[in-house]
Amino acid sequence: MSLTAERVTRLPLRLAARPPGWELSADVCVVGSGVAGLCVALHARAAGLSVAVVTKVGVDDGSTRWAQGGIAAVLDPADTPEAHARDTEVAGVGLCEPAAVDALVHEGPERLRQLIGWGAAFDRDAAGHLLLTREGGHSADRIVHAGGDATGMEVQRALHAAIQADPGITLVEHAMVLDLLRDADGRAAGVTLHVLGEGTEDGVGAVRARAVVLATGGMGQVYAATTNPSVSTGDGVALGLRAGAVATDLEFVQFHPTALYRGPGARGQQPLVSEALRGEGAVLRDGAGVRFMTAVHPMAELAPRDVVAKAITRVQLRDGVPNVWLDARQVPGLAERFPTIVASCRAAGIDPLTELIPVTPAAHYASGGLATDLSGRTTVPGLYACGEVACTGVHGANRLASNSLLEGLVFAARIGDALARELPPPQPARAEEPSSSGLLDPAGRDRVTGTMSQHVGALRRADGLAEAAMTLASLAARLGPLRPAVESWEATDLLTVASAVTAAAGAREETRGCHWREDHPDSDDAWRVHLDVHLDDDGRLQLTRRPVGTPVGGGW
Repeated sequence: MSLTAERVTRLPLRLAARPPGWELSADVCVVGSGVAGLCVALHARAAGLSVAVVTKVGVDDGSTRWAQGGIAAVLDPADTPEAHARDTEVAGVGLCEPAAVDALVHEGPERLRQLIGWGAAFDRDAAGHLLLTREGGHSADRIVHAGGDATGMEVQRALHAAIQADPGITLVEHAMVLDLLRDADGRAAGVTLHVLGEGTEDGVGAVRARAVVLATGGMGQVYAATTNPSVSTGDGVALGLRAGAVATDLEFVQFHPTALYRGPGARGQQPLVSEALRGEGAVLRDGAGVRFMTAVHPMAELAPRDVVAKAITRVQLRDGVPNVWLDARQVPGLAERFPTIVASCRAAGIDPLTELIPVTPAAHYASGGLATDLSGRTTVPGLYACGEVACTGVHGANRLASNSLLEGLVFAARIGDALARELPPPQPARAEEPSSSGLLDPAGRDRVTGTMSQHVGALRRADGLAEAAMTLASLAARLGPLRPAVESWEATDLLTVASAVTAAAGAREETRGCHWREDHPDSDDAWRVHLDVHLDDDGRLQLTRRPVGTPVGGGW
């Protein structure tokens, strides 16, 4: 069944930009420098391929470094991959793809050991055994961590060192990717990009490649408040949609239950208060000091994230308050186990050793993304996706805690295997028609993010979603011939992604996982389907239902 997002007018099929004025070549172009992108680069190099890694920030400044909790993997002899799979599928509420979950839980331990072999140092006990903890939704202790609550930073450090040691990897930092280059057959042949702060304001270059791997991370900046870094503007999903790729499950945006609340004027990236803190005994309380999660779920504070986020939101609505409170005062060794969180709290004037921590849900993770098969292939030949920008089917309607870094490790290796097998000879890129639809004025960005937070956040209903769709459509109708620049490119990417998320959220008339419809409060078996989204030849969003277990297609 196909559904057209009628309220959204034409979205651009390419970003307005000048033709590339410089270029470089490699066998593989990887866009993104988090765990997914850098692992793909290392696997491609192991296959003897030359690699160009393009990253919007410095190589150490993406989303991976902000991961506090850890990596989930079955390492305890008392634990099993089957138990990890069950926990993943419970959190995913019927939308996980079983084959993808099977690959994750069975291949994860080997990929974690490979990461350790690349130099990542995880916390161990006095006997040298890896320390394991538990997070929300897990039935066993299976989370490895580093530096207490600095796992992402350690993973990023180790992978960066491995990349630097390999002369076959060219690193292009501070470069925003714009659009896909394709050959005469429509296969990916590279990307156009702009190196931020260098050359003319609209100076554009190109990386020519035999395959392109998008590992651009998330799209949290589509909301007014998020745990994502400032560069997480959905560039990869927007590029994929413009190139004709199918995205799926975009309505399932996970809101982390416990971001540090810094006041009503806070915008952009907010400090994360990891649920690993709740795993070590911290509890949630309302303004009267009452612990409320024990009446909500048998796992209390360690329930799946959507359950905790909803419970917090209900308390906030009930009491008319902007936050609840996390009580970590009884957590043993708090300052030593969670130095990053303690430092963030103290920077905001809160001492978590003696005071309650004000917390609120914030946009955190996109469970959906560009639809891929088990080898990371999108529906566009030669274009792969890995990490948060991709939708492998692992996460379903709600990602299980600490499965994200694991997914990057496992599917990066699978993409590496595919690249080693199937790269064709290089072909010249075809000339692309310039975009005629214009760019969004950067002044409209706040309207996009404000609309998304107000109407397409943790609480959704038909009237709010309809208003959001109309607001975004009005912005799309005003795309104009602006001077190409980073600010207008980012604003246009955000509008594209926001429009797609809103269309999917409006179409799914049920509550499932982290998609919460107040006007449809129950799950519905008729909606146990993926909602695939793509742009047609006129730049209009099209939605199609696809049953779980059915491949997205692509045929290459």
